[in-house]
Amino acid sequence: MKKKRFTPEQISKILKEYDFGKSVQEIMREYGVSKASFYKWRQRYGGMEASDLKRLKQLEDENRRLKQMYTDLALNYAIAKEVIEKKL
Repeated sequence: MKKKRFTPEQISKILKEYDFGKSVQEIMREYGVSKASFYKWRQRYGGMEASDLKRLKQLEDENRRLKQMYTDLALNYAIAKEVIEKKL
């Protein structure tokens, strides 16, 4: 089963449709979204505009990259420390 990816604009539009009175069942059927996904979006992104969602996604990606960089540097440091200790 192919996993669908929704853009922040699409998520915002879907949540606004719900706010304007569209039922969860109609949204699930129209967009092919599970009930769990919809409620997770609502919990996580409720009240945000599309631009806010886009910025949040960018910050999450940047945070993920920074964590990966830290992990790589920490690993390199541990290896270098181990090599130096063995030489002494």
